[in-house]
Amino acid sequence: MTSAIPVGDAYPYLRAASAGIRHHTRAHAPHPERPASPSDRVHLDVLHAHLTSLHHLLDQLAEATRPPHPAAGRHLATAHTRLWQATAAVHDAFHLLPVADTVSTDTQCHPERLPEGPPVLTICQRHAASGHVVRRRTTPADLNTPAPGHTTTCAQ
Repeated sequence: MTSAIPVGDAYPYLRAASAGIRHHTRAHAPHPERPASPSDRVHLDVLHAHLTSLHHLLDQLAEATRPPHPAAGRHLATAHTRLWQATAAVHDAFHLLPVADTVSTDTQCHPERLPEGPPVLTICQRHAASGHVVRRRTTPADLNTPAPGHTTTCAQ
């Protein structure tokens, strides 16, 4: 996919993030010699972190675009809401996947003693912090408009 807008050196990190997503998509695609593997909780946690970062960026772009270009700002605000719904769906899917028993009982690691809490809670903390921002900028009616195929499994 090529862009009609010359990119030059503008936004190199955003382009690198997009390239990383494309690479991951190709690497995760099923091949004839390797069946498709289902998502795991770590995979969804990383994807949720990416979506949350993208959500914050879209929020900033919508706020900056809205005053000089109201119509474009409204479209960005709609994309902001839909991206939040996608982020919420990934969060819900995370909680529906089984917990992998990857920590052996003979290790000295105690994740429950970490100051930020067990690693499984980082997705919830990130989601709650983003949800606070969403609720300040989005109406409840917009948030409750379901995206296709989205059902909520935990309180937000």
